[in-house]
Formats: sequence, C-alpha cells, structure tokens
Amino acid sequence: MSIGHQARPIGAAALAELRARDDAGRGRVPYTDEEGGAPLRCCLRPSAAGERIALVSYAPLRRWAAATGADPGAYDEQGPVFIHAEDCGGPAGSGAYPFAQPGVRRTARRYSARGHILGGRVLELGEEPDGVIGRALDEAFADPEVALVHVRAAEYGCFLFEVRRP
Repeated sequence: MSIGHQARPIGAAALAELRARDDAGRGRVPYTDEEGGAPLRCCLRPSAAGERIALVSYAPLRRWAAATGADPGAYDEQGPVFIHAEDCGGPAGSGAYPFAQPGVRRTARRYSARGHILGGRVLELGEEPDGVIGRALDEAFADPEVALVHVRAAEYGCFLFEVRRP
C-alpha cells in the first residue's frame, strides 16, 4: 500500500530560468506543438495539439543539490525536457502519477542525501501503472538512505518527475 508520494514538477523559479537560458546555457526556442503528446515537466501532463512549448536542457539533480548542499559529483547530468513556452500555472493536481500509461516502462532511480545513486529499478507498468509506481516508491523510501527518486522513461532515460522523501 503506497504511503502517498507526491510527484514534483519543475519548480517555478527553475522554470523562469529555463525559459531564459537552459542548464546547457542555450536560450529556449519555443514552437507550436502540432501533434500534442509531449511530456510537459512544468505541469506534469502531455501537451495538447496547438500549445506553445519548448525543449530545454535540464539538470534536476544539480538544482536539487544546489538547494540542499549536496555534491553529486559525476552523478550530475542534464537532459532534454519539454516545458510550456510561457507560465502555465503548474499541475492541475490529478493525484495520479504523471506519464504512467499501462504497458510502458519507467525507471525509478534512487539518490542519497549526498546526491549519489543508490540504485534503481526498471518498472513494467502493466495494467495498474499508478500502483506499480507507488509500490516502487514505497520500496525506495523504505531505505533510510534514500533522499529522492527520479522517475524516468526507460527507453530514452528522460527525466519525468522527482519524488522526495515524505
């Protein structure tokens, strides 16, 4: 039984910075998403056709470490994420884990308070995707050394969302 973990979107201050210059030092290049379906990390939902979005480079562990004083060293990484081109107000608060469709694979990567990887797990989401993710997070946070978990797409390794110790 899950203890109710909260998926965290990219924070408002980080989004403002990413919309000016991303974590690789590049300016954003907004475009109209003609098809929809891009996983938006600002509001934790897929984009709709016709929305203005941007693909930016994001370093989630680096930003968490700067706020907590951790030093992830070589575990620091950056990768592409989709965000709205302008402020969207954040998640609507559905209560479910975002981007958890039946039949997809995700990874739950665990990090210590120092920002070092403590392990991870590939998740086959099956017919009960929220339950699979919830149980994986329960398992991760049962280890007192785990400070946060990054949920990622298994195929591309893309960062989807972060969950911190309750």
